[in-house]
Amino acid sequence: MIRSMTDRQAHANSFGPVADLYERARPPYPAEALDWLLPAGATRVLDLGAGTGKLARQLHTRGLDVTAVEPSEGMLGQLRRVLPGVPAIIGTAESVPMADHTVDAVLVAQAWHWVDTERAVPEAARVLTRGGRLCLLWNQRDQRRDWVRRLGEIIGVETPPTADIGAPFGPATTAEFRWTHRIGPDELLDLVASRSSVILLRPDERAAVLGQVRQLAATHPELVGRTSFDLPYVTRCVRADLPGA
Repeated sequence: MIRSMTDRQAHANSFGPVADLYERARPPYPAEALDWLLPAGATRVLDLGAGTGKLARQLHTRGLDVTAVEPSEGMLGQLRRVLPGVPAIIGTAESVPMADHTVDAVLVAQAWHWVDTERAVPEAARVLTRGGRLCLLWNQRDQRRDWVRRLGEIIGVETPPTADIGAPFGPATTAEFRWTHRIGPDELLDLVASRSSVILLRPDERAAVLGQVRQLAATHPELVGRTSFDLPYVTRCVRADLPGA
C-alpha cells in the first residue's frame, strides 16, 4: 500500500514517460457504467486526470462537450493526437484550471486514489453547476478466473478503491459492472508494463516481472497457444451530486 504523499506522487507521476505504452495497453470503459454515471441532460463534462484520453474519447463520441485536464504533458500529448478537437489543459484535481460552475459532470477515471481529496472535493464542486455530479470509476481485473488470479500473484492484487467524497456533495452511491476486454499476449505485457508499480521497479526487477507474465501466457491452460483471450474486468463506479438550485 502507498502510504505517504511522496510515494503517492511518485506513482502518480510515473505514467508520463510511458504515455505511448499507456495508450496502447489500457482498456476503455463499459458503456453501461457511463450510462449509470452521467446525469440526465448533461452536455458539458470534465475528464479530470484524463491521461491519454481513454475516457474522453468515449464521452466525445456520445456528443458531449468534453474538456480534459491532466498533470502530465506526456499524457496530454497522446490525448491531443487522438482527440485534436477536445480542449486539453495541464492541471490537477487540487487546482482545476477552469472557471466556476462551467460543467455538468466531473469524471475521474483511474485517478481519484492519487489525489488529495481535502483539496480535490471542493475544486470539483467549484467547477460544477448546481445539481452537478462527481463521477469516479476504476477498471479492476476480475480475480475469479484462475489465470487472472495467478497474474495478481505476480503483479499484485488490485484492492477495491475507497472513494472519500463528502460535503458539499450529497450521499455517494456505488455500482459495479462486469465485462471483458479482448487482448493478446503482447497487449497483456504492455498492460503490466504500464502499471506504476512496475514502471518504478529497477530494470532487472521489471524484466523479471515481465518474464513471469510471459511464462504465464505461454503455459497457463487457459492461455497457451492462443493469440487472443478475454481479460475479465469489474468497473467500480461512485457518483455523488451537488445540491440543486
